[in-house]
Amino acid sequence: MFGRWGYLVGDELFACFPLRRQDTDLWLRLSAVRQQRAIDSGVARPHRRFARRGWVEISVAGPGDVRRAAPWLREAYEFLRERAERGKRHGG
Repeated sequence: MFGRWGYLVGDELFACFPLRRQDTDLWLRLSAVRQQRAIDSGVARPHRRFARRGWVEISVAGPGDVRRAAPWLREAYEFLRERAERGKRHGG
């Protein structure tokens, strides 16, 4: 998937991490509110191509970066998990 590991909730992609060692940008899909919080926190930046679809990028080059990115990875997962649950309840 785009030359990356793809992480899904059902059929929906919530995160992508590069396969190549020299690439260090984790892509996350967030709700509009969560996306803005991630950017305002200084941890994330708008995705260069998919920002309008809720995607951000976080550099993950070392252990400290993993600790900073992990809560946002969880946020991305929860966003799509909650959306999938709402869809099931409403027949989607």
